[in-house]
Amino acid sequence: MNYTRTAILLAGLTALFMAVGYFLGGPEGMVIAFIVAVAMNLFSYWRSDKLVLSMYGAQEVDDRTAPEFVGLVRELSSRAGLPMPRVYLMDNPQPNAFATGRNPEHAAVAATTGLLDMLSPRELAGVIGHELTHVKNRDTLTMTVTATIAGAISMLAQFGMFFGGGRRGSGNRGGGLTALLAIFLAPLAAMLVQMAISRTREYAADRGSAQLSGDPLGLVSALGKIDTAARQIENVPAQRNPATAPLFIINPLSGVRMDNLFATHPSTANRIAALEALAGAQAA
Repeated sequence: MNYTRTAILLAGLTALFMAVGYFLGGPEGMVIAFIVAVAMNLFSYWRSDKLVLSMYGAQEVDDRTAPEFVGLVRELSSRAGLPMPRVYLMDNPQPNAFATGRNPEHAAVAATTGLLDMLSPRELAGVIGHELTHVKNRDTLTMTVTATIAGAISMLAQFGMFFGGGRRGSGNRGGGLTALLAIFLAPLAAMLVQMAISRTREYAADRGSAQLSGDPLGLVSALGKIDTAARQIENVPAQRNPATAPLFIINPLSGVRMDNLFATHPSTANRIAALEALAGAQAA
């Protein structure tokens, strides 16, 4: 199911990429976009995790440089039956975290320094359990690849706007309007696909964290703290790379709080309510 979903997603985003190329450069532009898309898909599969980590200046840590954090990741990975992922820290005051990698054997878990400073061990376990569930479900491949390609579609569309709609718009008012519509709608369509998948996987990862840690209320407390702080503390790298926002446990961008088609994440209140219901069922 995960591989099928990833293949369908890649095909859809590749088609969007080619469509923008067509409206910018006609058939030749579509062919060039297809070649670029194939190369980007291969790159995304093998190297997108390293690209995302580099965007956030993440530094790998070990038992010597971050013993408590690495020890927690090791313990929870063992409980989940996962290989030990690489562990990274991002020097960022906003509390947040994400996981990346094409499969559990090549996974990485990254947390901000703000997350480690703000959360208790119990709360941190809930967050890391959430990210490891993404690894176990192979969500990391889907979300990292979509972040890479959705970002590329947005960049191509911006290029098209800069040059006024491309060759198809020259001497053809209708074609120019169609090109401009495509340039605006392609990034929106890519975003909708990306966000819809992200939101469904967040609920599943929350449930997985509760089962892994045995403490749904630990994640409840963590989500409340992170959500409040994320609205007050700017995440500069995320603002520069908004296509990566769905990777994080809480939306690192400001201004998107509604549980609708345009949200990168489910509303935190809904996630907390679901976890509290799960905690009640476990206690019954």
